[in-house]
Amino acid sequence: MQNLTTRCFDIFLACKAAIQNGDLIKKVSEKDKEYHFQNWFEQRLAAVNIDFDDAGRNSYPDYTLVTHPEGYELKALAYPGREATFDSNSQVPTGKHKGRTVFYVFGRYPTEVAKAEREYPLIDLVLCHGDFLNADHTYLHKNRSFRGFGSYGDLMVRDRKMYVAPTPFALLEGVTSLPTLIIPADYTPDRRFQQVGRFTRVEVDQLVVGYEFDLKTNQIQAKYAPNPSAGKAHEFIAYRPTGDSRKQVKLMSPVLPLAEGSDDE
Repeated sequence: MQNLTTRCFDIFLACKAAIQNGDLIKKVSEKDKEYHFQNWFEQRLAAVNIDFDDAGRNSYPDYTLVTHPEGYELKALAYPGREATFDSNSQVPTGKHKGRTVFYVFGRYPTEVAKAEREYPLIDLVLCHGDFLNADHTYLHKNRSFRGFGSYGDLMVRDRKMYVAPTPFALLEGVTSLPTLIIPADYTPDRRFQQVGRFTRVEVDQLVVGYEFDLKTNQIQAKYAPNPSAGKAHEFIAYRPTGDSRKQVKLMSPVLPLAEGSDDE
């Protein structure tokens, strides 16, 4: 067991208390649902006196702590709605970024209430370590481009990748309406929490190392190479505050990837 210092337990408890107290998410505009959730989360950080750097529209992760090398990325999900996957613009999900541990905070809110009201509740919460989504810390994302496209040869093609990842609601059974914390098994337990599940994610045999796109046929073809960490097991533990539901959290069958050449959701 590693003696890992983290504020994720305190932050999770602050979020859970806010849900219980009926602290609502407040709209600042009709279009920007992600920023509503960020404002709500920022109030939770302030509630536990955690110093953090202010979030920017294009910053990653959304919040970085001052006294701990941790960052928190927020993902708001409408329910019912698209909840099985989320888009990660130009930043592959992972548990490490520029020396910081990254946690993802997923919040589901009711679609119809959010459409009709200026304030709406958070109905689901999962705070998870980024390694639960992807354990590779070595990949470095870069946008690339080239000129010469088009009939006059002066258009630029920009390769700006978007990554589509499964949410914890698609990967896990037992988290609906039950706020849950998911962290690696080597984190030191917190006495305020009870374990409600333990599961393993295993690395695949083949890694995608590139792709080709045919501009005439609009076909995309992935390139693969053996994964040097094939079969490596990454263990995670699900926690809830002591006294909360002990309903067990289980890993569901792997989510099948989109078929090659298909459109994003």
